[in-house]
Amino acid sequence: MKYDIAVIGGGPAGMMSAGRAGQMGARVVLLEKNTQFGIKLLMTGKGRCNLTNQNSNLREAINQFGENGKFLFSAFNRFGINDTIAFFNQAGLKTKIERGNRVFPVSDKSADVLATLINYLKKSKVKIKTKATVKKIIRQNNKITKIVLMNNEEVVADQYIICTGGKSYPLTGSTGDGYNWATNLGHTIIKLAPALTPIIIKEKIVKELEGLSLKNVEISIYKNNKKIATKFGEALFTADGMSGPIILDLSRSIYQEDFNNLFLQIDFKPALEFIKLDRRIQRDWQQVNNKMFKNSLNKLLPRKLIPIIIKLSGINPAKKVNLITKEERKKLLHLLKEFKLNIKGLVGYNKAIITKGGIKLSEVSPKTMKSKLIDNLYFAGEILDLDGPTGGYNLQVCWSTGYLAGENAAKN
Repeated sequence: MKYDIAVIGGGPAGMMSAGRAGQMGARVVLLEKNTQFGIKLLMTGKGRCNLTNQNSNLREAINQFGENGKFLFSAFNRFGINDTIAFFNQAGLKTKIERGNRVFPVSDKSADVLATLINYLKKSKVKIKTKATVKKIIRQNNKITKIVLMNNEEVVADQYIICTGGKSYPLTGSTGDGYNWATNLGHTIIKLAPALTPIIIKEKIVKELEGLSLKNVEISIYKNNKKIATKFGEALFTADGMSGPIILDLSRSIYQEDFNNLFLQIDFKPALEFIKLDRRIQRDWQQVNNKMFKNSLNKLLPRKLIPIIIKLSGINPAKKVNLITKEERKKLLHLLKEFKLNIKGLVGYNKAIITKGGIKLSEVSPKTMKSKLIDNLYFAGEILDLDGPTGGYNLQVCWSTGYLAGENAAKN
C-alpha cells in the first residue's frame, strides 16, 4: 500500500505530526523502531511530563532558544503554548500550572499524556508500525522514493517526515539515526553536544554533599575568569557533581571539548549583598557571642553544608564567635557568596535531556518545516538545531513543529 505520508519516529513530534496529517484526511503511516511509542516522553519531568511552559509572551518564549529562536515564530503562531494546552484539555487530559509556569497533567502521570497522543493517532486513522527500524532512505534526484526497513519491507509515500529526536538517552532509541539520513540527503548537521545534562566537578568534597538540595541560590559559570552564564533557582549535589534545574540550564553554555579554566560559582545568599550579609552574621553572632563557630551557622546554611564551609574557612571550629577576626569573617563571606567549584566535564548523552545542534535551520522552511533541499521531506522536533532551557520549552518545540510539519505535508 502506498501512503500519502510516512513519519519516522514515534516520539512527541512524530505522534503530533502523524496525528495532525491524519486528522486532515491523509493516509499516514508512523514508523517506530521500539516496541512502543513515546519511551522518552514517559521519562520527561521525572515521569510527570512537563508538557509546556505557560509563557504568555510569545517573544519571551522564543528568546529562550537564543539566536535560533526566531525560526520558531511561524510554528508557535500556528500551534503555540495555549493551543497545546487546549489540545490536551479537549482530548480529556486536565492540566495544571506549577512554579515557573510549568504545565503538567493533573494526574502527574506522563503515561496519561502518551495515552492521549495514541488515542489521537487512532482517531486520525494513522497506521501504526512498531519494531519498524529504518535501514535506508532511497532518493531519486530531489525526491525520496521509498524507505527500506531492516526486514527489507519497503514503505512508499508521497511525503516523508523525519522526527527521530537527538542522541540523548540512547537507551530509549535516540541514537542519532536521523542525522545520518539527513546528511546522506544533503543536509548540514550543526555540531552535536549533550545539553541539559548534570555537571561533573573536580573537587571530591561534592561526594560529602551528595543529596543536598539547594533552593534560591544563584550559580554562575566562568570561563577564563569571565562570567558566561548565570541562573537563579534550585540545584542538587550528586556523587560526582551537580544537577537540578539551574545546573541543567547552565550546561547549555558549556561546550563538550573545552573544560580548561572552567568553573562554577555558587552564591548561597543572592538576596544579600556582601555588606548586608556581613551585618547579618555579626548580628547573629552578637546574640550568641559565647557560642563556638561550629554551632553558629545553623540559621544561615543547610546542616550538611556547614562542616564543609567550616573546613574551607580555616577558622577553628571551637573558636568563640566573638573572637573571630574581621579577616576570618571576610573569608567566610567569600565562601558564602563565591563558593567556587572547578568543572571536570558533562555527564553526557546518557543523562542529557536534549541534544544541542542538529539540522541546519537555514535549510528548512520555518513556515512549513519542509526541507529546502528535498522536495517531499519535512523535519520536526529535537532533530532540528533548537535547544531551550528546562521547563517545558523543548516539548513545546515538538508539539509546534510536529503540528506544522503534519499539516503542511497533508496539504501537498
